[in-house]
Amino acid sequence: MTSQFKPSTPGAYLSDQVADTLAAEIRSGRLTVGVKLPTEAMLVERFKISRTVVREALSRLKSLGLVESRQGSGVYVKEHGFLPLNFDARSAVSRQAVVQIVEVRRALEAEVAALAAKRRSAADLKRIQKAINQLARAVKAGGDGVDEDVQYHLAIAQAARNPFLLGTLQYLGQFLLGATRVTRANEARRDDFADQVRSEHALIFAAIEAADAEAARRAAARHMDNAISRIEHADPTFWQQTGVELASDLVGGLPASSRVRPA
Repeated sequence: MTSQFKPSTPGAYLSDQVADTLAAEIRSGRLTVGVKLPTEAMLVERFKISRTVVREALSRLKSLGLVESRQGSGVYVKEHGFLPLNFDARSAVSRQAVVQIVEVRRALEAEVAALAAKRRSAADLKRIQKAINQLARAVKAGGDGVDEDVQYHLAIAQAARNPFLLGTLQYLGQFLLGATRVTRANEARRDDFADQVRSEHALIFAAIEAADAEAARRAAARHMDNAISRIEHADPTFWQQTGVELASDLVGGLPASSRVRPA
């Protein structure tokens, strides 16, 4: 199995990233109930981390009820009470679907930002600022900044200190990531869009740094509202080409029987 994991922060935070990656694979159905997880040595090789970090990550998965240890056998995915998301794939390749997913993000991330403003630590602020800087560098280098954008929002979610909100975002991860690919591809086509995004990210961070929960909530909600507006005002050629192709990736994790090709 090829990993897209990009370690960026040492210590416990690194173990959280590993746990989040494995949890997403479990919740998406890529690692099914009853399947044995790779050995510690295999995980060390896959993620290029230490055994200590691997053990911390596995411990977190156990605390979430996603895996269980079997004496002398290994660690296995356990029944976790819900099935992978099964949206109608015929809708997932449309502009409307992308807008609707961003609406889901708005509902979640506005509250996440407000909680982050109340609970953030100095380390959290450094992590969020680092994510902003990495995003700026990625864009300057000509990249789309998708991974860096996701890390920015993840850093805020971790600062909220609510494992249920974080778990919900992880559970929806495939669809949120797919929508982010579309929004960022659209925003990269226009300098004014890119400038707006940078400004919105900075406003959210400023409110969190100031511990102003209401301002953070408003800034995060406005960021999502503006993302929707930017999608609705995208050049028509974007949806005839790039937009449809990227949006079709949203169905990548759906059961094969439910997938359809865009018309």
